[in-house]
Amino acid sequence: MLFPNFASDFTFKKILMIQIERFVFNNFMVNTYLLYDETGECIIIDAACYEEQETTELSSFLESKNLKLVRNINTHCHIDHVLGNDFIFQTYHLRPEYHKNSVPFFHTAKEIGSSFGFKIERIPDPRRFIEDGEEIRWGNSYLKALFTPGHAEGSLCFHNQPQGFVFTGDVLFRDTIGRTDLPSGDFDQLMKSIKTKLFTLPGDTIVYPGHGPETSIGYEMENNQFIR
Repeated sequence: MLFPNFASDFTFKKILMIQIERFVFNNFMVNTYLLYDETGECIIIDAACYEEQETTELSSFLESKNLKLVRNINTHCHIDHVLGNDFIFQTYHLRPEYHKNSVPFFHTAKEIGSSFGFKIERIPDPRRFIEDGEEIRWGNSYLKALFTPGHAEGSLCFHNQPQGFVFTGDVLFRDTIGRTDLPSGDFDQLMKSIKTKLFTLPGDTIVYPGHGPETSIGYEMENNQFIR
């Protein structure tokens, strides 16, 4: 054969790609994300579902796509981001995974939740703790954990280099940053996390924050007036 068979070599190769589905849950309008790939395996980031219609919406999507939920990941453990952890454990038998420095938040979770009108009956023990730099794997996909304290102790961001996106929790938003006036918040530490862990990523990296719309690293480097 004088020429290669381009059709068989290239045209029919399956493109591996993570699909991202966003849900907005509870009164704090938390972004909960489902990530899945061609294997049908799926992970959840910041399970914030609280009301019955929210848990039904989440479960219905998983069922409609025939997805198998295999990991429950938390960017940080402020009460608004962990309200769905017990539902995920009771329904899918998955314990949450987060950074070890987040543990103290669960000591007061029931009291803090009650102050905001949330009834917390059970707090699942963690499956394991996530370390800075480790890879969160499922199916044919992965995210790299980036330790980014400042908004809350134990904060993690999750970066996927091949597709160019990062989940930032409450560290970085479009045109603003996470609060530092809550327990364990530290403005200087947050600036360090953003500059050394996030602003070293390529400018076209898409940012999926814990609240609000998507943005990009390049946009925030040029326009975010809270970065000093």
